[in-house]
Amino acid sequence: MADATLSPAPAFSGPLAAAPQPAGATGVLVLASGDVAWGRGFGAEGQAVGEVCFHTAMTGYQEIMTDPSFAGQIITFTFPHIGNVGANPDDVEADNPHALGMIVREDVTAPSSFRAVERLDGWMQRHARIGLSGIDTRALTRRIRSGGAPNGVIAHAASGEFDVPLLLAMARSWPGLEGMDLATSVSTQMDYGWDGGVWRLGFGYASAPPPASGRGGEKRPHIVAIDYGSKRNIFRNLVKAGAKVSVVPATATYDQIMALAPDGIFLSNGPGDPAATGEYAVPVIRALLETGKPLFGICLGHQLLGLAVGATTTKMFQGHRGANHPVKRLSDGPDFGRVEITSMNHGFAVERGSLPANVRETHVSLFDGSNAGLELTDRPAFSVQYHPEASPGPQDSLYLFDRFVEMLG
Repeated sequence: MADATLSPAPAFSGPLAAAPQPAGATGVLVLASGDVAWGRGFGAEGQAVGEVCFHTAMTGYQEIMTDPSFAGQIITFTFPHIGNVGANPDDVEADNPHALGMIVREDVTAPSSFRAVERLDGWMQRHARIGLSGIDTRALTRRIRSGGAPNGVIAHAASGEFDVPLLLAMARSWPGLEGMDLATSVSTQMDYGWDGGVWRLGFGYASAPPPASGRGGEKRPHIVAIDYGSKRNIFRNLVKAGAKVSVVPATATYDQIMALAPDGIFLSNGPGDPAATGEYAVPVIRALLETGKPLFGICLGHQLLGLAVGATTTKMFQGHRGANHPVKRLSDGPDFGRVEITSMNHGFAVERGSLPANVRETHVSLFDGSNAGLELTDRPAFSVQYHPEASPGPQDSLYLFDRFVEMLG
């Protein structure tokens, strides 16, 4: 139970001058607006500046923290009990967390799970990530929903000593995610072949099939995945669907990609503004489309494909981040109108009205009507805004991996 003296009521103290620090506070959130919320710090000590967003998933906090798409962001978890199943080496989507920190309602408790190997606060400290508990996360979420995702600083000091005016200046001077290319900071720096299979309880991660052969010994189609900040579970599901996967950096050129003799191209998820990443990514994607090879994009990859065919992207007011987002199918014949519950994590979107004549919208968000999928009518290319690989989240959309691999012949 959170200490009542540290439970902000209201959640924000308003102007900085009217935000006295309560006794025992070892953590603070300072927003660029001047709003301040005090709490208890955990994990690493220090400070981090970024965009403050919220995530509605009830499970999967390790996958969320290690998703490269969260680079530059501080995550407010709306589910109050975060950390109660501890941390383990399996539930990660990258080697290290990419989110800057987390804000939670209740203190992190000792784990209650047979899979846990350490406490979440210990895992956060080991990976130099800052946590803040004792915050009214419901009020903070309402603040983000009404005012948009703000810039802010999260800070933790065991001594309880903070230079709040300096933290406020940091929050106000941070430029924000719009116009920021973060893909190169989280992408692989060299080519590699993916060799991991999907995870099953009691079995761990399955070994990938031999790289050159698939079911029945036939040659496995070869996918070259451009890594803009990819999640591992995407590659696991491409392998499960029957493909061989090679991964290249976000800045790979057309010639470098084609030298690997791909049967198809995958555009991964990732952080930052798609228009900024598109400065170097879009010309490559346009050239790849001209080859006629099948292409599939997810999240940032979806936005980049949209830009490559002439659509525009825009920063969303609060973004979509959660594991319960309903999406309606607008194509696929008899599946027209079917609703999938999806996992989402994005703060930018493809503008529906900007889609050119040779692009068909395939999915739409039932939360706000924003675009959630597209396909080209004159080339074998499609993409979705959400995360069909889940991790965490529902598995309604796993069929997309099979669909892509089947297109490769």
